Amino acid sequence: MVEAAIFVIFPFCMVYAALSDMVSMTIANRVSVILLLAFAVLAPFTGMEWSAYAWHFAAGGIVLACSFGLFAIGAMGGGDAKLLAATAVWMGFDHQLMTYLLVSTILGGMLTLALVIYRNSPLSLFTGRIAFLRHFADQKAGIPYGVALGIGGLMSYPASPLMLWATSRLLAG
Repeated sequence: MVEAAIFVIFPFCMVYAALSDMVSMTIANRVSVILLLAFAVLAPFTGMEWSAYAWHFAAGGIVLACSFGLFAIGAMGGGDAKLLAATAVWMGFDHQLMTYLLVSTILGGMLTLALVIYRNSPLSLFTGRIAFLRHFADQKAGIPYGVALGIGGLMSYPASPLMLWATSRLLAG
């Protein structure tokens, strides 16, 4: 049961956040809350030591402080900041967090570049009426960075501590 929750909850939240940000330019608070509560409940069942458990939450707190600073200066949306912090809790305070942050940053830069090119192309005039692409074509809209965070999370998740535990349990029998 714990393994199934580990395999489903995090990926579902990442996909939901990415799609939600694409369509509405918002990431609901419930996504970050679900991620935090699910980790808080599931991690002790994996045999994670309490000190490691605390470090996972410390990683989330530090990332929240940094991303809140970016939000305060207008460089990041509030939903993005909260999602980034909640995802950091799942990654923990080790190289996997750095991998997630690096991958998401690179994807975010690529997304930004692609949107600048797309928004300045004639194609955006035709596709901007499609609800799914409305915010992508809007010159005044920001960048739906939740897309990069969601994809970065999905790419980094297979090597995260909980996923490694769940995979080893399934492979063991």
